[in-house]
Amino acid sequence: MQTSLVPPGPKGHFLLGALPDIRRDELDYLSRIVREYGDVVYVRVVNQPCYVLSHPRDIEYVLMGNYPNFKKSVFLRESRALFGEGLLTSDGGFWLRQRRMLQPAFHHDRIAEYSRVMVERTERMLATWGDGEVRDVHQDMSSLTLEIIAQVLFGSTIASQTEQIGEALRVFFEQFDERFGLYSIPEWVPTPGNLRYRMAIGRLNKILERVIQYRRLNGHDSKNVLSATLRTHDEDGSGMTERQLRDEMMTLFFTGHETTALALSWTWYLLGQHPEIADRVAEEVERVVGDRTPTFDDIPQMRLVDGVVKESLRLYPPAYGVVREALNDCEIGGYTIPAGATLAMFQWTVHRDARYFERPEDFVPERWTDDFSKSLPKCAYFPFGVGPRVCIGNTFALAELPLLVAMIARRYRFDLLPGHKVLLSPSLTLRPRKGIKVILKKRS
Repeated sequence: MQTSLVPPGPKGHFLLGALPDIRRDELDYLSRIVREYGDVVYVRVVNQPCYVLSHPRDIEYVLMGNYPNFKKSVFLRESRALFGEGLLTSDGGFWLRQRRMLQPAFHHDRIAEYSRVMVERTERMLATWGDGEVRDVHQDMSSLTLEIIAQVLFGSTIASQTEQIGEALRVFFEQFDERFGLYSIPEWVPTPGNLRYRMAIGRLNKILERVIQYRRLNGHDSKNVLSATLRTHDEDGSGMTERQLRDEMMTLFFTGHETTALALSWTWYLLGQHPEIADRVAEEVERVVGDRTPTFDDIPQMRLVDGVVKESLRLYPPAYGVVREALNDCEIGGYTIPAGATLAMFQWTVHRDARYFERPEDFVPERWTDDFSKSLPKCAYFPFGVGPRVCIGNTFALAELPLLVAMIARRYRFDLLPGHKVLLSPSLTLRPRKGIKVILKKRS
């Protein structure tokens, strides 16, 4: 195929390019340009060339086949204040070393151990709910997953501080949304928003530093990730520095809390719109586990629960886009991509492509049979990313999500609160702007 220099794409603003359209309604804009211009779309964001890739073949090339040529994008630089050089933002040999040192904490037997914390914390939350209550289920899922990941990562030493952590993360997101993009005021300018942003990160740093120091001085609790990581050493015998531990624990804390909370929240939103599917989920759980509490070993038997989780991650992927920067010139989809260009691959659009998903806009958990999953192109469905950089916590999430869905759906049905409009707020993750308010209906 003869290569061409520039793919088709929208003209955009003469100075700002696509930025005004992105800020106005990013998801609608992405869907529209992919529909109008195809699998490789050129957009300009101010002075930065960006190529939106939507074909699984091209996504596989970037994330798997030629992944060393693509590093984390400049658009992640705003999040380095929180994540430092953790797995989410680092590259190259440093990233690989950190990944290898963290991997033992996420082996299958460890996930089974963590599942006990998931069950215990969920039972504790359910004990506080009552029939007929109006609740913001996104807020509830955020609190629940925050407690779970805090216990899993750090043990009981941080349990009393989860409320402070939750408030600091809320401020971080509020200010990140304000700062995100090229309209933002530099972080060093002492505006009220920037001061709140820095104070929130400072509070999180102090909490994590105290926990890490406590674990170093008082021995290791084998049941949490921090202790497992403190015992792990690289091939040269060295462990992580205090800064590296801080960055990785902050990254795992955020991803294990925020993305899982969102996946659960969007699941309840979808089941609230489809009560007949919610009823079938409750029936399946009763059939599989009877009167006892679901466990890690029950997950493979709950096929409808599995389909519900996968379909929710398809329609509302919490991490809804992957962005890379080309280190060298390359060819993608018949076009020459120059070094320094940004490549953006959005689960939001790929997961809703009718070429791979019949009735792509509909919630159809039954589609997720083994045969269907095997028939999909490798990168037509990638809620946790794909390739060497696939999310290290994907096995953790794929245990937590079905377990919590099973436990909660067998007890309660969620009726969406009449008059409450659920709005999408894409930023670092795909969040509901004003929460997801529901009426609890207790099952008999």
